[in-house]
Amino acid sequence: MGWMEVTSGAGGGRRGRSTTRLRAGAVRGKEEGTVVKTGGEKDYLEDRREEVGAVSGSTGTEASSHPSTSKKKVLRISTKKMGAHFLVVTVFLALTSSLAFSSDPSPLQDFCVAVDDPKLFVNGKFCKDPKLATAEDFSFKGLDIAGNTSNKVGSNVTQVNVAQIAGLNTLGVSLARIDYAPYGLNPPHTHPRATEILTVLEGTLYVGFVTSNPENRLFTKVLNKGDVFVFPEGLIHFQFNTGHTNAVAIAGFGSQNPGVITIANAVFGSKPPISDDVLAKAFQVDKKVVDYLQAQFWVNN
Repeated sequence: MGWMEVTSGAGGGRRGRSTTRLRAGAVRGKEEGTVVKTGGEKDYLEDRREEVGAVSGSTGTEASSHPSTSKKKVLRISTKKMGAHFLVVTVFLALTSSLAFSSDPSPLQDFCVAVDDPKLFVNGKFCKDPKLATAEDFSFKGLDIAGNTSNKVGSNVTQVNVAQIAGLNTLGVSLARIDYAPYGLNPPHTHPRATEILTVLEGTLYVGFVTSNPENRLFTKVLNKGDVFVFPEGLIHFQFNTGHTNAVAIAGFGSQNPGVITIANAVFGSKPPISDDVLAKAFQVDKKVVDYLQAQFWVNN
């Protein structure tokens, strides 16, 4: 049992505020102004009939002549306070529950091998009959093969998510191999549905991410072989090969399908294009600059 505290303004003969502390169930069958012992603990019930009587429009004498009325008033106020506390706790639990389930949902069976149905769209993938699943549904070959970095940014990402391994469906994980040419860049991008953890296998990378508004704080670090770095979910981040040789990294994600939004591609390479009036005002540049940028070929990495 917990304490319930009731505070009421004194409008009668006393100044200030009076506080009555009740122990749930402790006042049942007891007289007011007495001490009740329950389970070896002392529960205190202070007699404030004058104050309660003053709130209800009665004098202190009138209140004292009706002890049952005083008790009902105290308990009525206590019930209102308890209801307010219950509402606050309920809202808090609702908020924390929504945060706890912000990532991919947990599977309700051993596995759910994805199967595509072009006629239907769902949040995730449909499941193949478990009896028809094979070892091939849980494997992928070729991550040892370097990606082609002959592009404008000098990098290539080989994804291994639910599109490549159907057995990843509902398991909440995926990974990728990232190859970097000398001075190659994995340009600023975000993963809207996953945190990323990056491990450098070869070379040296300059990596970083930017926090959300209003701080927009930049965190950067130079990573060498064997070093690990984490990019929080949804934040803009990048990797740049600062060495004269190729670099390789493996990235793990907390989602079967983390998604990728490359900032330059999304802003200047959208289809149809964003109005140059909008972008010129957003970036505080001349429209000719925007038109030039929109005319470039943007690499989807």
